[in-house]
Amino acid sequence: MNVFIAGGTSGIGYSLAMHYLSKGYHVGVCGRDLKKLPKTNFTNLEAFELDVSDFNLLFSAVNSFLNSNKTLDIFINCTGSYAEDVASQISYEEASQMLSTNILGTSNCFEVARMLMKNQTSGQIAVIASVSGLLDYENSSLYTKTKRAVFQIASAYRRALKPFGITVTTIAPGYIDTLKLRSLNNNDLSKKPFLIDLDSATKIISQAIENKKEQVIFPAKMKWLMLFLAFLPSSLLNIIMFKKAKWMKTN
Repeated sequence: MNVFIAGGTSGIGYSLAMHYLSKGYHVGVCGRDLKKLPKTNFTNLEAFELDVSDFNLLFSAVNSFLNSNKTLDIFINCTGSYAEDVASQISYEEASQMLSTNILGTSNCFEVARMLMKNQTSGQIAVIASVSGLLDYENSSLYTKTKRAVFQIASAYRRALKPFGITVTTIAPGYIDTLKLRSLNNNDLSKKPFLIDLDSATKIISQAIENKKEQVIFPAKMKWLMLFLAFLPSSLLNIIMFKKAKWMKTN
């Protein structure tokens, strides 16, 4: 089995890479900074330094990983960029990075996988979205809006690729205890409800991919909370989410 993971040099992407390597799969990972990638003794791991917003570099890397004669069994997009702009201002650079990674990068990942899988009549594409993307209200953060777009992009590719034997899985996790989340919150995760550990998240995601689920939202308590909030009027959600963002920023 050949598995390529965009954003596989750290966090959930790296954890998934270790999962597939332990099963003896041939695994490729890419990221913007390979210095983040821990040292491993796996000979069936290939790493590429690139930004998923660059389509040509991404296509070249995945094609090189496959060596032009292997099938691409699974492509997982774990990339993502985050900055909070509900209760505070973000810079142009932060906004640009979120748009570039979360929307353009997601589209590039789907398109590269589609092009390389189109003659296989098989293959699976998975993308990590976010439970925040389940909410649609006027003043939602740019991050939430980009992750909501990920759901729509995945849905479009799912419909288009299903007749050709290619399946699409959308993963919408809540808060996962990763080094990135800790660094964003000064190592204090006390205000992150329904926090799930990395190993548990990896197991849920890998099982969803193995079972070719269309969409998985976890943990369950976060899923039901988001589905409840999604039914509230936009005006009320604006107030609730602004207060939540302010509360999370206070020490």
